[in-house]
Amino acid sequence: MVAIILISWGLAFFEYVFQVPANRAGSQETGGPFSLVQLKTIQEAVTLTVFMIFTLLFFKMEKLAWNHLLGFCLIVLAVFVIFKKW
Repeated sequence: MVAIILISWGLAFFEYVFQVPANRAGSQETGGPFSLVQLKTIQEAVTLTVFMIFTLLFFKMEKLAWNHLLGFCLIVLAVFVIFKKW
């Protein structure tokens, strides 16, 4: 149990180490090209994509069903809607 906790916190630590500087560099407030909403959208889309790949590679009993694919398509659609200049 201790090993699992340390591994999960280790993964979260490395995500945080990359996420905070990326948000600072990418934010319009600090000269970057993205709004905070766009940065959060990118973060969520990347996190869910990595989680899906991790799950499929390491948990062989999990299968990708049609509703999962539909959900990911809707996430891609959400990214499009948020980034589209209306």
